[in-house]
Amino acid sequence: MIKRIAAVIPAIFFAIAIWAQPATFEPTEKALLWEIKGKQLKQPSYLFGTIHLISKRDFVLFEEVKTALAQSERVVFEIDMEKMSDAATLMPLMMKMYMRKDTTLRDLLSQEDYAFVKAHFDKLGLPLSFMERIKPMFLSMLASEDFMAMKEGPDSMQMVSYEMEIMELAKQQEKDIDGLETAEYQMSIFDSIPYQAQAQMLVESIKMGSGGEDSEFDEMVRMYKSMDIQAMQKMMEGDAGVGEYEDVLLVGRNKNWIPVMSRLMAKGPSLFAVGAGHLGGPQGVVALLRQAGFEVTAVGSVGE
Repeated sequence: MIKRIAAVIPAIFFAIAIWAQPATFEPTEKALLWEIKGKQLKQPSYLFGTIHLISKRDFVLFEEVKTALAQSERVVFEIDMEKMSDAATLMPLMMKMYMRKDTTLRDLLSQEDYAFVKAHFDKLGLPLSFMERIKPMFLSMLASEDFMAMKEGPDSMQMVSYEMEIMELAKQQEKDIDGLETAEYQMSIFDSIPYQAQAQMLVESIKMGSGGEDSEFDEMVRMYKSMDIQAMQKMMEGDAGVGEYEDVLLVGRNKNWIPVMSRLMAKGPSLFAVGAGHLGGPQGVVALLRQAGFEVTAVGSVGE
């Protein structure tokens, strides 16, 4: 259960990244793995775009990524995933999942929308009455049938996390594990979005996830498998009311990561594994690294 909850926070931000992300530095290549050189780096580092949840049947960790991991001294995620596996660290963070001032989901939605959301959670076997005070953006992830399948259903349909799989390999190879930002910071970002807006995003996310083979999630996975980070960036742009919060949720975070990445790369070769939605676009991580003076080139054979 701890691992399932640990996957929620970055997965929410990945969903946001495909909803609303914004130059000559903008990448046009279709790639998930990128080599970072220049600026007096003694050895190259690597940037790998993940999808936080994917079915076992679609999960592939290509040899180029494994090689990049082997050549790196550390693996760096959006947050330190090793700490997120520790119950003592995770439990205080879970308390921040709740809305302030005894606000409940029923307070934020119309009767019709509330009934719609309740019916969806009933179908998943999750009584909404026990989760009324959880911030709606966290409920959006719990509402995902893909998330619920992480440990349930036929083996081929179970969901796995790239971060968790990469972390296990890193631990086996005794690599250092680090994060670009703290989990506390990620949790605090949710408070910058009004609960009312979060509640509407919850309703929209359930509607988008109910499309079967043609759902947004299925389309996102197809784009990921084809390494089309630009298409992923543009997918559903401006939907679900995220646009006005784009700077704090995405662009600001991307910009904050660059000096952290620079400092870690100066210490030694690193593999950065972040949501693929952060890579593309004029204000994505690839473009920002290039603007900072690094040579960032696609490792094009990944996924072929």
